[in-house]
Amino acid sequence: MKRKDILGIKDLSKSEVNEILTAANVMRERLDARERGNELAGKSVATLFYENSTRTRNSFDLAAKNLGASVMGIAVAASSVQKGETLVDTGKTLDALKTDAIIIRHPVAGSARLLAETIKASVINAGDGMNEHPSQALLDALTATRHFGELIDKKLVIVGDIRHSRVARSNIALFGMLGASVTVCGPYTLIPDGIAGLGCEVDCDLDGALDGANIVMPLRIQFERMSGAYFPSREEYHEYYGITQKRLRLCADDYIVMHPGPINREAEIAGDVADGAHSLIEEQVTNGVAVRMAMLKLLLDGGNER
Repeated sequence: MKRKDILGIKDLSKSEVNEILTAANVMRERLDARERGNELAGKSVATLFYENSTRTRNSFDLAAKNLGASVMGIAVAASSVQKGETLVDTGKTLDALKTDAIIIRHPVAGSARLLAETIKASVINAGDGMNEHPSQALLDALTATRHFGELIDKKLVIVGDIRHSRVARSNIALFGMLGASVTVCGPYTLIPDGIAGLGCEVDCDLDGALDGANIVMPLRIQFERMSGAYFPSREEYHEYYGITQKRLRLCADDYIVMHPGPINREAEIAGDVADGAHSLIEEQVTNGVAVRMAMLKLLLDGGNER
């Protein structure tokens, strides 16, 4: 891969996406066989997370270690950031420590790009504000393609808090690139103006949106990003926009359910759906390690020019 950074799906070509997914399938086979490699022996990877994370941070950590890299976890709450150090200065410090790649999650959109433009190390965006989350979209695509084979003419329905979702924005771009149609659905208060311009349909009627759907992806209600009353109550939200077994009868026979996690059970998704036969939520977690292994290998061991 002839690039230094992975900052968003919109920066990637279709050939680059296919390169990542092909490599991720190989990595998934290695994970299933419990085989570790040493392609990145001698390389150092730093995880720099300004927001909480379980799946993404630990997934990147495990991915780097599976490839033989050393991993440095930056505890922002206990770092010089608390003394007023800027993002750029933190990045320069990590550069001076000869860090090869920095995985960053930050609450401000554009922060990953700012860091990438300032330092020599490769930067992977693990979520920047309400902008993008490319590795999540790539693992979602890997999960869907491993199930369906290809996504041409498949229908993805993303349900819920579209307004605050970087996952939705990255998935709209990626699934559209791979030939799927994408519909976003939720209460109008959680549908941002102009979202259709990203390449999706908008429907505030969940039953109508689910008609013929192949992939259903409810999103976590991001209470921590909400400063206003976007819906009356958790219970009412579940009644009108919760993914239930009854509603899923409207989908295509071969439907699958995915969720970027963490799950708010009985809010955006019923427990028996999350644990049901059509759910690939746990599969997504495993595929997340495979995708992140592929991303790190292609950036650090793929002939990228610096």
